[in-house]
Amino acid sequence: MAKTRKKPAHSKTAAPNPSNENEAGARKRSSRPVWQGNLRLSLVSCPVALFNATTRSSDISFHLLNPETNNRIRMIPTDPDTGPVQRSQLVKGYEISKNHYVIVSNEELDEVKLETTHTLEIERFVDASTIDRLYWNDPYLLVPQGTDGIDAFAVIRKAMEQEDRIALGRVVMHTRERLIAIEPRGKGLLAYTLRMANEVVNPATLFNDIPDVKVDSRMIEIAQRIIEQQEGAFEPATFKDRYEEALRELIRRKERGEGPVAAEPAPAPSNVVSLMDALQKSLKKSGGKAVPPRPAAAPKRKRAR
Repeated sequence: MAKTRKKPAHSKTAAPNPSNENEAGARKRSSRPVWQGNLRLSLVSCPVALFNATTRSSDISFHLLNPETNNRIRMIPTDPDTGPVQRSQLVKGYEISKNHYVIVSNEELDEVKLETTHTLEIERFVDASTIDRLYWNDPYLLVPQGTDGIDAFAVIRKAMEQEDRIALGRVVMHTRERLIAIEPRGKGLLAYTLRMANEVVNPATLFNDIPDVKVDSRMIEIAQRIIEQQEGAFEPATFKDRYEEALRELIRRKERGEGPVAAEPAPAPSNVVSLMDALQKSLKKSGGKAVPPRPAAAPKRKRAR
């Protein structure tokens, strides 16, 4: 059942909850640029802005409440020795050893600013296939700002489109310099942050420990047929976040005063005892015909002595 916030005796009215933004507010927030500056190719530049290409505004988020009052709790910075501390008094520190920190002021951080803080300079053009998927990170929309430099933006975009190349550059975002990959999309550009080399784990460090096995060619054939039968176009709208949907249904039921629905029992374990049987049954389930067993090899003829 949905619980109404309990008003304490000293409170006349419940304070408004600033976190309960409507959908329009969420859209407005997502339309704010995450970075603004200049896109530069050699001596050609134009003002641009980066916007998030994805949104999580519809995700369910929970607040922590005091069960006695249903009031939201506040996370108060606390020094274990002296007690609560005002956020305005806090400073940034980097731990160089256990409980030993180097203190860095905001003014000192400002002095570290690079040219890429306000300029996204294209340093190289590459073929998209040469960028390992391990390096791709978050997508952004890169658009011109105003009408100044719109011609330069269009020239850069069109040239990249005709050459079928991706541009690489660097930009400072969220206090870090990030590698950016840029590609044409429609009348604008898509920009992806790329992970730096020191952020990517070499797959061989784990994959090399996987033992080599000799696989029956018939099993591979069956698996290939299953793949062919399940092949289709990528249609993202057909994939829903079922956990999110279940959470929303739980909240709706509790709001109506109903109890949660019992989860469906897990499917019974399969009686399949071999990989070949599992593949054959999977193929049959997907509408294919079972692969006949390989005929037994004829006995070798004994040589005459």
